[in-house]
Amino acid sequence: MKKVYASKIDTWLALVIVSIVIACFIVFISVASSGSIVAILVSAPALIFGAGLPLWLMKSTVYTLTDETLFVKSGPFKWQVPVNQINSVTPTSNPLSSPALSLDRLRIEYGRWGSIMISPKDKEAFIQDLEARSGKALRNTEGSQ
Repeated sequence: MKKVYASKIDTWLALVIVSIVIACFIVFISVASSGSIVAILVSAPALIFGAGLPLWLMKSTVYTLTDETLFVKSGPFKWQVPVNQINSVTPTSNPLSSPALSLDRLRIEYGRWGSIMISPKDKEAFIQDLEARSGKALRNTEGSQ
């Protein structure tokens, strides 16, 4: 049975995203009011990308566990991690780019060299579910940066 876990969203990040979206709309409205068709045609893709992508990421970042696979989705980006290849789960606050909307993250190491950082809203339930599906203890409480 599959279980979907929403990403935790840090308030500061939500504020940054909303500010970016508002700024994109203000710029587009300003350009559109100039009446220049060329300016509007040039700024429309910037609006779609500049406002659309951050909103898409914020609304669609989820982690789905099935018995065999952890599916990670964040906007247009997707990852699949076989549950039986997951070696450890470590709490981290590493700020590197990842499909996580919070710095309250879990680093999942899998396979020989793979890793991904995610930020499920309910980390404890996620880890318990993952351990139950993998049949092994995965917690690494040392914490990584």
